[in-house]
Amino acid sequence: MSPTPQLFSLPEARTRFTKSTREALNNKNIKPLLNTFSQLPGSENEKKCTLDQAFRGVLEEEIINHSSCENVLAIISLAIGGVTEGICTASTPFVLLGDVLDCLPLDQCDTIFTFVEKNVATWKSNTFYSAGKNYLLRMCNDLLRRLSKSQNTVFCGRIQLFLARLFPLSEKSGLNLQSQFNLENVTVFNTNEQESTLGQKHTEDREEGMDVEEGEMGDDEAPTTCSIPIDYNLYRKFWSLQDYFRNPVQCYEKISWKTFLKYSEEVLAVFKSYKLDDTQASRKKMEELKTGGEHVYFAKFLTSEKLMDLQLSDSNFRRHILLQYLILFQYLKGQVKFKSSNYVLTDEQSLWIEDTTKSVYQHILNTEENWNSWKNEGCPSFVKERTSDTKPTRVVRKRTAPEDFLGKGPNKKILMGNEELTRLWNLCPDNMEACKSETREYMPTLEEFFEEAIEQADPENMVENEYKAVNNSNYGWRALRLLARRSPHFFQPTNQQFKSLPEYLENMVIKLAKELPPPSEEIKTGEDEDEEDNDALLKENESPDVRRDKPVTGEQIEVFANKLGEQWKILAPYLEMKDSEIRQIECDSEDMKMRAKQLLVAWQDQEGVHATPENLINALNKSGLSDLAESLTNDNETNS
Repeated sequence: MSPTPQLFSLPEARTRFTKSTREALNNKNIKPLLNTFSQLPGSENEKKCTLDQAFRGVLEEEIINHSSCENVLAIISLAIGGVTEGICTASTPFVLLGDVLDCLPLDQCDTIFTFVEKNVATWKSNTFYSAGKNYLLRMCNDLLRRLSKSQNTVFCGRIQLFLARLFPLSEKSGLNLQSQFNLENVTVFNTNEQESTLGQKHTEDREEGMDVEEGEMGDDEAPTTCSIPIDYNLYRKFWSLQDYFRNPVQCYEKISWKTFLKYSEEVLAVFKSYKLDDTQASRKKMEELKTGGEHVYFAKFLTSEKLMDLQLSDSNFRRHILLQYLILFQYLKGQVKFKSSNYVLTDEQSLWIEDTTKSVYQHILNTEENWNSWKNEGCPSFVKERTSDTKPTRVVRKRTAPEDFLGKGPNKKILMGNEELTRLWNLCPDNMEACKSETREYMPTLEEFFEEAIEQADPENMVENEYKAVNNSNYGWRALRLLARRSPHFFQPTNQQFKSLPEYLENMVIKLAKELPPPSEEIKTGEDEDEEDNDALLKENESPDVRRDKPVTGEQIEVFANKLGEQWKILAPYLEMKDSEIRQIECDSEDMKMRAKQLLVAWQDQEGVHATPENLINALNKSGLSDLAESLTNDNETNS
């Protein structure tokens, strides 16, 4: 006969969970709770609910015993760990937080809320968000009801910021969808003219005849001159504008608009003519506040008459007022979904708002229009969901074997999954060979690019300067890039000074004309053929000594540079190259063959018509490079 299974006992389970919770708090480890949860009989839901009650019971004892906030937060952290391990319900940490904030005074609530702020990432995770968002919202609203908006302004702001970080931007519970105004925000000021003391100050000062020593008051502290007197009239009009900022709908009424227009013109005129505080003095005040560690903040405007002069001369105060104007104008001109159809501006009102905005602001709050449009469209989510029209998800297949991917047959055609991609990929199976293909060479040769310029540089062709290609800036830019890639003359140092790019290119064209072969001619006359035959006969009759006396050609330099290679530095001193020129060649290129070519080109430029193979052979013999000298002699005889 099998033993009877143990039944779940609520008192026993609660006692054991309470004991394990105390043990876990002392050890700062959740293992005692996990062991007790696994040992107790019963279903998971029964054990989870019992552990939730145990947490609340332990927390209640801590609050009654006036324990520190650290002990209370340790219990909540333990509950968070329990949710993560799956041994208590997801709402438990939020219930505990609500109990704590309801029982503790406001100064300790500040400490508890700091813990809530730091764990905002935890609350936003999938495990906690859906279960706790309503608890957190209710908890924050209860706190806001207990706090004073004027005395606990910073704490209230922290709560609002926390809610903004917790909920997504599209959460409608945190949006003012109907564009309602906070009509409770009333600005209180003196409305009794008989009790006003404004305007009497200067009169009393003149009557008392205040003695001011010479030099005691500087020019910056002189009385401010203004076309509009700072009296009770201005004071009343100035602070009456706050009622329009509080409730902009009044501006759509004809009489209210006239009043607003009159008051606004006077206030803006005062802003325009009234002198601001010295900027340097304001900076000193700000530095003093920073060094002193004090931060002065007021949630409401100070409407005392005694402060009127100071407020009008304070740039920060003016900025706040002008920003209120801007927000008001934005509402009046903007398209708001829930605005009444009767709220339409006249052409005169629109023109005044536009002119005033241009005179005061530039490109501020333009993005507010996007915000209004988003709310008018019903606050659609910023996360775009995949439509149902998309292709159905395919069944995951095993990875294809390499032989299937490469295809079959002798050609081994690679299949790319698309007909066009397959065609392009298989144009050349070998990637390296495809990169070396001559068809990928898009850069023209020096002969092709400079053929026209060389012909124009020939005096016999009589081409005027303004029609030459070197004077074209576009041609000059491309010519410089080509010379840098293909010609050693570009990096060759020279003492010659050029005033303009065309002048430099003209010089380069002349050098290239000497090195490059003459342009081919498709049609040759009989006289040209006879001249060529005569030149060939003369060349045959020339002695080897005469041929050696001719200057070296660019082709000869190219061939010999490949042979010279790393030994160019041995030859350089015997070609009368200076150390500075040798260092310049080393800096210009790291390729030994290119350095050898630059050396020979520099020697050719330096010697001119004396840069003959004979002189080069002599220099090679002197430097001890007799093998290269013999090779050059043989090549010279072979070519001749």
